[in-house]
Amino acid sequence: MTAQRWPMARVLVVEDEGRMATLLARGLGEEGYAVDVAVTGPEALSRATEHPYDAIVLDVMLPGASGVEVCRELRRRERWTPVVMVTARDAIWDRIAGLDSGADDYVVKPFAFSELAARVRALIRRGAREAAVLEVGTLRLDPVQRKVWRDGAEVALSRREFALLELMMRHAGEVLSRAAILEHVWGTSDHPRSNIVDQYIAYLRSKVDRGFGHRDIETLSGIGYRLRTPPPLPLPADGGA
Repeated sequence: MTAQRWPMARVLVVEDEGRMATLLARGLGEEGYAVDVAVTGPEALSRATEHPYDAIVLDVMLPGASGVEVCRELRRRERWTPVVMVTARDAIWDRIAGLDSGADDYVVKPFAFSELAARVRALIRRGAREAAVLEVGTLRLDPVQRKVWRDGAEVALSRREFALLELMMRHAGEVLSRAAILEHVWGTSDHPRSNIVDQYIAYLRSKVDRGFGHRDIETLSGIGYRLRTPPPLPLPADGGA
């Protein structure tokens, strides 16, 4: 008697092109997953909200609502199922839009199914993440809601200012060169003017640093910039010493 093969995990495939949806569902099924298929944005949102999927393979171009809109709404509803976004669009701003909506990974068509399967496996191993609000001292940043607070007060930032602050908070205590900041915030294809990094550092200092009486954004002459981390709290005195 052949032993029953239980599915490893449950995956939602969201793809409106029939042949592609069939191929993805069949391939992931052969990998051992239980697979559901949705063909519109609203259907994907409904299924992903109602069922506990282990991963979602989400096409960007969908009828009813785009994959970016679906992912953003799932994160707004605090559904943290890992999402790998699939699209024929390979421009850097399309990838940024997908990742900024809350997607965990991004694959550009055409792709090898083996690569997609490996990415799905990696996301399932990692598991659903919680809302990762960043905190450095009295700075708080919510990447999903795209909000920033300093000393408990919300601060309005432009898209570039937000991206720059997020980069610095994720690398708090590290020195970031101008080249690294340009690549992560503006992209290598933008070619902004030479002093753009210094200008946006000045904007950030005005809004989240000096405006609140702090001096946490440091300039290291000829090297780059660093967001200082608060000193560690002192250890309690040993009463038995």
